[in-house]
Amino acid sequence: MSTPTNEPENKAPQSKGSGSIFDKFLNVIETLGNKLPDPAMLFFFLLLIVWVLSAILSPFDFGETHPLTGADLNVNNLLTGDSLAGFLASMVSTFVLFAPLGIVLVAMLGVGVAEHSGWIDAGLKKLLGTTPATFLTPMLILIAIVSHTAADAGYVLVIPLGGVIFYAAGRHPLAGIAAAFAGVSGGFSANFIPSAIDPLLMSFTLEAARIYDDTIQLNPLNNIYFTAASCLLIVGIGWDITDKIVEPRLQGIKVDGDEDQMPQMETVTPRESKAFWLGFGAMILGFVGLFLWAWPDGSSLRDPNWDNPEVSSLFSFQAPLMQAIVPLIFILLLIPGVVYGFASGRYKSSKDMINNMTKSMESMGYYIVMAFFCALFIDAFGNSNIGLLIAIKGANFLQALDMPAQMTIVGIIFLSAFVNLLVGSASAKWALIAPIFVPMLMQLGISPDLTQAAYRVGDSVSNIITPLLPYFPLVVVFCQRYVKNTGIGTLISMMLPYSLIFLVAWTIFLLGYWALGIPLSFEANYIYPAP
Repeated sequence: MSTPTNEPENKAPQSKGSGSIFDKFLNVIETLGNKLPDPAMLFFFLLLIVWVLSAILSPFDFGETHPLTGADLNVNNLLTGDSLAGFLASMVSTFVLFAPLGIVLVAMLGVGVAEHSGWIDAGLKKLLGTTPATFLTPMLILIAIVSHTAADAGYVLVIPLGGVIFYAAGRHPLAGIAAAFAGVSGGFSANFIPSAIDPLLMSFTLEAARIYDDTIQLNPLNNIYFTAASCLLIVGIGWDITDKIVEPRLQGIKVDGDEDQMPQMETVTPRESKAFWLGFGAMILGFVGLFLWAWPDGSSLRDPNWDNPEVSSLFSFQAPLMQAIVPLIFILLLIPGVVYGFASGRYKSSKDMINNMTKSMESMGYYIVMAFFCALFIDAFGNSNIGLLIAIKGANFLQALDMPAQMTIVGIIFLSAFVNLLVGSASAKWALIAPIFVPMLMQLGISPDLTQAAYRVGDSVSNIITPLLPYFPLVVVFCQRYVKNTGIGTLISMMLPYSLIFLVAWTIFLLGYWALGIPLSFEANYIYPAP
């Protein structure tokens, strides 16, 4: 995520009450986080560390064998002349063939058109503007969750709208901002609509899993059933927290913002409303067409070599439908965006659509830079065998502790939540820790699908209490429009109930989901190797 450029102030608001233990803790977190290098440079430094470690460790015999081939497993020295020559010769292909790169860029082309044409904005405003007062809180949280589909639109659209609609309904506006922030960021991994983040995280999981098993395949939407079910959890718990904990505590805080500075709820014009429904109808027609194409037994979207009676040939890894998930996300978001653009008058020619695609790619410039260094690091980490050795040694240690698998998953969740306080980017963080924990847990019989689900829970719940989230200062500014002296500490204290309760409840939910054997997704597993 990139830092917003439309903030009304350049200096981040300071927290109040800096003498309290809680504020001192926040100051420590902020200081530690600020000392970390930029994620792109972090991967560069890690690449250098892997090179040096490979040279130091290569002479030693660690007494381990490759879990699949049975061959002796030693560290490969990456600082030899041959290794460095190979590194330079393959640098371009390592970057270009880095799985997350193409996945993200293709998906974002469609997301960019749907977002920048105004189709997603119009849909969100229509839903929030027509919601009965009784269901205002759950609908706001649900819309905040759905906004993940449009990348970071939730931060700049739904969160301020939360304050607007609560204030218009006679409720405390900060409660609306808190509920929307909880849905957008605290419930980041709860969504029933596939988005670019799903195949993006899976691609990092796959790269990490292939350190241990280079033949493994994963479904691009390998957590979609779990994230869809998590929507109900986050909406229900978020509703309860907002109405029973957060809003009652805010009653003593006076709304003292300037009336002329408070944002107003913009209405959707009749033409925009008509354009939205035309775009929505076009998207539904796209889904119908896809269904009619895929449903017949002889469909070209099915796996022609399918021989598993327990799984549909549409959902096998070799099925063209599964291999086309990302292009389908692109097309099914492109269609309503284009229809809305022309029907609303936003588009005068096809050039406007291309401009929207270009705009979405401009926002991905930083991601491409980060992906370059990340690709080189992961490739070196795998080639050195350091990652595989860490996984095997770590798995042996965990086996010696004889902890239940459930405790290991809980540990991954809590570790991810803590790391999230220091590194904000979900993809950068997972690219950093996946090469260690995915193969390690595979050694213990835990599938990459389940490890990723645990990471997504931990990554989501602490988003709303870390000042290092790029959008955190912007949310403070949204609050200051209503309560002038709102600071970072104020916002964190308001969001802390969501974070702690989400952490406990979502962890229990994942363990219960696992215990009941409910699938994480189609063609996803809890154990490795897959039965």
